[in-house]
Amino acid sequence: MAALGFSASFSPLRLRTHSLATVNGKSYRKRVPLIKAEVKFVNGEEAKRLVNEEGYTILDVRDQTQYDRAHIKLFHHVPFFVKNNDNDLGTIVKRTVHNNFSGLFFGLPFTKVNSEFVQAVKRQFPSDSKLLLLCQEGLRSAAAADKLEKEGFQNLSCITSGLQSVKRGTFDSVGSVELQNAGKAGLVTIQGKISAVLGTVLICAFLFITFFPEQAEKILQMGPAQ
Repeated sequence: MAALGFSASFSPLRLRTHSLATVNGKSYRKRVPLIKAEVKFVNGEEAKRLVNEEGYTILDVRDQTQYDRAHIKLFHHVPFFVKNNDNDLGTIVKRTVHNNFSGLFFGLPFTKVNSEFVQAVKRQFPSDSKLLLLCQEGLRSAAAADKLEKEGFQNLSCITSGLQSVKRGTFDSVGSVELQNAGKAGLVTIQGKISAVLGTVLICAFLFITFFPEQAEKILQMGPAQ
């Protein structure tokens, strides 16, 4: 398999057994080589080159939530995971636990594998299409590419580590946040903003004490009368 971070790909030979004929009650078989395509893993710059120079089509496989936050212009969207609204007891319990932890802190939706993913892609693209699969961290796109490769798609590429690793400005995008931050939500982002504000206040206080020590001392001495 191609090494992560490089655009090189390999096509190893695999042997498939075919039955040829039956002679005198005996079945004769012959092994013939079957060329199997491999998924290419590339960085952001190489991904852009594949789109601009080699005619690759962008296929965003992220869930609807991350897609809505930010996505690349001129793309196709087929989510590999979809929101799980099943109402069996086991799913309800799992959804409740998820929403109170991962959903609350990280803003992650409760999802399940999209059972229609492969068929949805097949309806839009022939198997010889050049597809660049994208997700936020690189895991879903790799899993999606593996499924498509097994279904006969031969020209597949993924961005190593996903959109979070792509430099700003590499792709034209639309949305309320940068592509790199589309996976961040929930209390974690609020905590980050609070930390940033507190850090700024502390830095300003330190600079004030350093350059205006007399005024700082007077302020510190001010307090409720005993």
